[in-house]
Amino acid sequence: MASRGRRAGGRTRWRRFAVVLVPALAAAAGLVVLTAQSVLAVSFSLSGTPFVVTARELRGQGFEQFGVLDHSVINVLPGHANQIVLTANGIRTATLTDLCQSVSLGGLTMRITAGTGGTPVRASDLLVDADRLSGNARFTHIAIGQDASTLNQVPGVRGQAGTFGEQAATVTISNLFQHAYATTAGTFTLPDFSLRFGGACR
Repeated sequence: MASRGRRAGGRTRWRRFAVVLVPALAAAAGLVVLTAQSVLAVSFSLSGTPFVVTARELRGQGFEQFGVLDHSVINVLPGHANQIVLTANGIRTATLTDLCQSVSLGGLTMRITAGTGGTPVRASDLLVDADRLSGNARFTHIAIGQDASTLNQVPGVRGQAGTFGEQAATVTISNLFQHAYATTAGTFTLPDFSLRFGGACR
């Protein structure tokens, strides 16, 4: 996986950034899931269309989180030209049980499910840029407030020097809910894959 330094972007509005980041951190007690400046996720321009991801349980080895200022082809955040303030959530290896992803496409909802037949979804070098997440989270060997440029749980994933970051050796989240704008992974294995239209994830 290529090293992922971020390109220089506009100045971050820290007050707006805190409004997005603080609730996510509080919800995890330091709640955090599953990328300022993530690296894989900014290798493409975001559509600006959010999607929902849910899972009965996520288990991960090697977790990182830090703030990102991503770029969209449309203006999502008023006053910020084509910029979205998000949290970058990286997991080195992850399994997800009863995965569901849904996105609204012009009045239709496309829904994808996988990992529902006893074999979980598996991902490596997973990176999710999200503005909302919730669930019941448990971390081991967590470090909160670490400089984002020194995070080392996910190879090649790190934030800007001097910005807030956190990491943990493991993460387990039950009843996971994510409102995300981008997901990338080195590998993504989806047993029992199903795609259909109609019905959002809950």
